Amino acid sequence: METAARTRQNVRTERKRASVHNRTRKVLWCWLFIAPQLILFLLFTVYPIVMSYVYAFFDWSGYGPLQNFIGWQNFKETLTDPLFWNAFRNSLVFMAWLVGIQVPLALLLALLLNSSRMRGKVIYRTVYFLPVVTTTAVVGLVMRFIFGAYKGLANEVLMRIGILDKPVDWLGSADTAMLIVILVGIWKSFGMKLIYWLAGIQSLPRELFEAARIDGASALQLFRYITVPLLIPVGSVILLVSAVNALHVFDLVKAMTEGGPAFKTDMVDVYIYRYAFSGQGEARVGFASAAGVVYGIAVMFISLLLGGLVKLSGGRTNKGL
Repeated sequence: METAARTRQNVRTERKRASVHNRTRKVLWCWLFIAPQLILFLLFTVYPIVMSYVYAFFDWSGYGPLQNFIGWQNFKETLTDPLFWNAFRNSLVFMAWLVGIQVPLALLLALLLNSSRMRGKVIYRTVYFLPVVTTTAVVGLVMRFIFGAYKGLANEVLMRIGILDKPVDWLGSADTAMLIVILVGIWKSFGMKLIYWLAGIQSLPRELFEAARIDGASALQLFRYITVPLLIPVGSVILLVSAVNALHVFDLVKAMTEGGPAFKTDMVDVYIYRYAFSGQGEARVGFASAAGVVYGIAVMFISLLLGGLVKLSGGRTNKGL
């Protein structure tokens, strides 16, 4: 009996060891497949973020050792630089107009494309989503030619139909440059917001709409009393994502205007790039890092504020339902 019991115990022990060994192998294989992406993430995302906080306390050009420690001087210069606050204000203006126009417009179009009466929905979705997958720098260069001062397509068309008498320097004028950048930004990322809204609309329970139709609710009443309340949590997240993404616009502005004319379209990302990598004199990576840290903290504060609104709206909606 004792021998049989020991044999069973040994078998259980061996099985347990084999199970632990198999789980360990699976975990190791998982880490092996994750390792390349994790290493790249640490090298090109985490490490630059951490080092930017270090560089911000040095007067460093990006070459040579870190020797000239200047403390908070870069931060003081950033906070007292009118050009930084001009770029910060432009970033907020760009974000406000882009979100204010793009988010509700994408919602209305998503409602149309979700309608069962709409034909060719797949084609429309593809057309609206194509700018999203197009390289932003390429879009900026193309738009630079379209809105060119003299032989641009926009001026040619508007002059042919009689709206303009002479060419307009759309991107070279302080009155129109920001407007064009905002309109191109809205067009470029419109398809992504459309997909977000479509996903939210298609996740709504159909039985609520069917019951409301049976009770005689009109299309406007369905939208006001069912669609809008149920979409508030999704819409809050879309608003948050859109706002944060709009606060980081670099490649589009760099390709279209480079922050001009007279810094009218200068954004914080372009401002940081100009000091860190521009050929205008010696590069100031330390100062650019300080500006990036300040702007990062500001974006984090805006994100927390909008995140609080998301949580508040979601809680109210849950209570209402």
